[in-house]
Amino acid sequence: MAASRLKLMHSDDEQEFQSQGDQDTSLPMDRIRRFKDSVHDYIPFGPEICAIIDTPQFQRLRNIKQLGTSYYVWPGAAHNRFEHCLGVAYLSHCMAEHLQKCQPELKITRRDIKCVTMAGLCHDLGHGPWSHVWDGLFIPKALPGTAWQHEDASEMMFDMLIKENNLDIPEHDVTFIKALIAGNPSRCRDRQEKQFLFEIVANKRNGLDVDKFDYIARDTHAMDLRGNLSLTRCVARCEIYTMELKGAVMRLRLIHSARVIDDEICFDIKDANQIYELCYTRFSLHKRIYNHKTAKAIEYMIVDALLAAEPHMKFASDITNPQKYLYLTDDLRARIEASESPELEKARSILGRIHKRDLYKCVDYKVFPWSRKDICEEYFTPEKIVQAALADNGDDPDAFEHGELTADHVIVDLAKMHYGMKDKNPLDYVKFYSKQHPNTSERANLDDISLLMPSVFGEVLLRIYTKEKEFHGLVQAGYRTLLAQMPEPLPDPLDSPEPRELTPPLEFQVPSTPPMRKRPLSRVQSAGARFFSGESDITPSLSQNSFTSVPKNYTGRPQSPTHKKSNGQKREREPEVGSGSPPLKKKRGAH
Repeated sequence: MAASRLKLMHSDDEQEFQSQGDQDTSLPMDRIRRFKDSVHDYIPFGPEICAIIDTPQFQRLRNIKQLGTSYYVWPGAAHNRFEHCLGVAYLSHCMAEHLQKCQPELKITRRDIKCVTMAGLCHDLGHGPWSHVWDGLFIPKALPGTAWQHEDASEMMFDMLIKENNLDIPEHDVTFIKALIAGNPSRCRDRQEKQFLFEIVANKRNGLDVDKFDYIARDTHAMDLRGNLSLTRCVARCEIYTMELKGAVMRLRLIHSARVIDDEICFDIKDANQIYELCYTRFSLHKRIYNHKTAKAIEYMIVDALLAAEPHMKFASDITNPQKYLYLTDDLRARIEASESPELEKARSILGRIHKRDLYKCVDYKVFPWSRKDICEEYFTPEKIVQAALADNGDDPDAFEHGELTADHVIVDLAKMHYGMKDKNPLDYVKFYSKQHPNTSERANLDDISLLMPSVFGEVLLRIYTKEKEFHGLVQAGYRTLLAQMPEPLPDPLDSPEPRELTPPLEFQVPSTPPMRKRPLSRVQSAGARFFSGESDITPSLSQNSFTSVPKNYTGRPQSPTHKKSNGQKREREPEVGSGSPPLKKKRGAH
């Protein structure tokens, strides 16, 4: 006898959601499960959400690290996509429920809240091994030309989850949930959905969504980064979210600041600085944690190992097969290492180097303006670096004593760092209200927030790696030859003063204060930015990085600057206890 299908939606879900307190009182206590979370404490979910959690497709996320290879640098970063998705589902429910309570005129229904919660829960179902390493680095090389992203796999796995676990949900609700995950309301053609709901899980307008709220709080908590000033203000002192214990429910500050005006989610103007701190923290995490030079080196080693194993194991094509994709997790490394197949010897060797910390080496780096990202991508290539190195060292007999340098030995990593909206100020895309005018919204001016904002919000970090340390100095020399020949950028016309027309003053003109011209926040340059970048030119020079300079024949690791030399003096040996020899007397004046 076939098992009855569990209904995820009910006939009364189309009614407007009504809650009498901080929890949905429509469910008896014995039907609510609570998950203990390290960030949000106890998270309550009803039977419909738990029915999705208790499936192989969702449980798969337990075996995929949230931060990928960052775990090899920060051992505390061991959290997985599983708990992150629980957190996003919880915050999604909190946001939708908050809007319903504070603005009943929005007519938010139970079905709306359920779909938003399910979208938050399932938004990362399609992540592959080591999270963004899979779709960001491996798939483009293993399947060149494909436009596949993990969001595509999320929809595939969601369809499989519904079908194979006997869950009953209307097709238009499935379409709605997928559109919420994508943040794309145009995908809902059969029904008119509330536009602001698409800004909760994946906000394409300004990037302020509960996915970002959770991963910033979760990642900083896992790595214990609360000692940092910016992160402490955002997390430990709760400027990202303020925790007030009321009925065992944590109030989330930005969520409870949200208000829908003209079909957009807006925030209280008093929280503008908290939003800026949130965006800065995102940038800081990307620069210091997610793109750490050692974590990136291990990423490239894992990708090389996967590419070496792919012709034999053929797992890249599994991205379109949900039955096989179900088992593509971080344990792919263990499967390769456990194999005794000779075809996997190269892959096993590369993975073995990670265990022994024999990693690819970063030989040089430089930060470029955002406007030069495309030029850097075209100009700095492994082939050009090797060509420059060979041309520069062709007559040096010692340059190739360790073998011939090839493009396969060189990696060019170009990381784009920004505040969440590429080179734009994300606050330019956020609308605010005030308690004096709660039903009208507008974008904030500079003097409504702060005069100390940066003038740029995006940059490009270029790193050059060598796979073999013997070529460290040679690869650096080739890169620096290219850097010296790189054309200087043209001046930005926006940085030049505007021409002024000289007109004779009118006679008997009444003095008046001219109106202040509004400028976008992203064009304002702070005094600190001018100090580092120059009064009118924020483009850095193309000089070499003096901190990483090594000789061309450099092949090893330098001695640590904290290592103390003996200066040729031998330490006087203390007499052994009970030897009968008197202790050595210190020389006069010795300390």
